Amino acid sequence: MSKPGRSIAPGVVLIFPKEDEVRIVKVLAIGVRRGPALEAQALYEDLTPARAPYIDPLEHRVGGRPTKKDRRDMDTLKGPR
Repeated sequence: MSKPGRSIAPGVVLIFPKEDEVRIVKVLAIGVRRGPALEAQALYEDLTPARAPYIDPLEHRVGGRPTKKDRRDMDTLKGPR
């Protein structure tokens, strides 16, 4: 385990735990200045495996919500409570 303030060099692999996932990054080069994001993204390679796409459980539901008339018809079919 290394200290947070330890220097890094090209070729070092860093692991960042973030909430429910882990991000893995390989350092390709060290920047000489603090610059724009596009410049910074060229200095590392993201080795994080691709996540499975999120599937919304309600996406496959057939039809919309019942209307007030539909609910009355269902109550009529169910009979008195």
